[in-house]
Amino acid sequence: MIKNILEYGDQAVLLDFGDEIKKEINQNVIFVFKKLKQIIEENKIPGIQNIIPSYNKLVIQFDLNLTKLDQIHQLISIVKNEKIEINFKPKKIEIPICYDLEYGIDLERLVQITKLNLEEIVETHLKTNFYVYMLGFMPGFPYMGDLDPKLYSKRLTTPRVEIDEGSVIIVEEFCAIYPYKSPGGWNIIGKTPLRLFNQNHLNPNLINPGDEVSFKKITKNEFLKIWKSNYESQN
Repeated sequence: MIKNILEYGDQAVLLDFGDEIKKEINQNVIFVFKKLKQIIEENKIPGIQNIIPSYNKLVIQFDLNLTKLDQIHQLISIVKNEKIEINFKPKKIEIPICYDLEYGIDLERLVQITKLNLEEIVETHLKTNFYVYMLGFMPGFPYMGDLDPKLYSKRLTTPRVEIDEGSVIIVEEFCAIYPYKSPGGWNIIGKTPLRLFNQNHLNPNLINPGDEVSFKKITKNEFLKIWKSNYESQN
């Protein structure tokens, strides 16, 4: 499961699960991530500042004033000996999306790239159940795979200065959603009216690693109604 354990600076340890980006490897990462959090909370272990999972790595950050490297290795050894429970049931999340060309500003360009028509692009995207590998880049930003190869496309040669929050984007085998406005070079195919991150909630992320995400097509009018309730009414 864990291929290697490396010191990552003087206040962090990196757990290496392999080099590939595969669902099976990522499930190992998430299993260890959840087990570590459970052990730390149950035993009130001090000094753990953050546990950060990625596609195939996991970083444990700690405060040297409160804990030592040996204690971190002891913690890891407990998890290494745990029985792996990979067959956990993922949380399934349905995300509404509007593919109107006002929001899906790269759809017509993707027609040229993929040789599919607009309806085929939308239907292919809607039929995909996406697995959430990790959160990164910004709070609540989900890296989701595995996109149907028919929709594979490269990043833009020149990234956009600003992409609206809620924009649904694809590149290569991945799909993601912007929680906030940000620069970016992925292909924009639509927009969701849901908030992906709310710092006022106990669990601020709408989507978390290990979840499964599917998309539901909505009209522009439906989008505007939900958007107003989620954004404008809270401003």
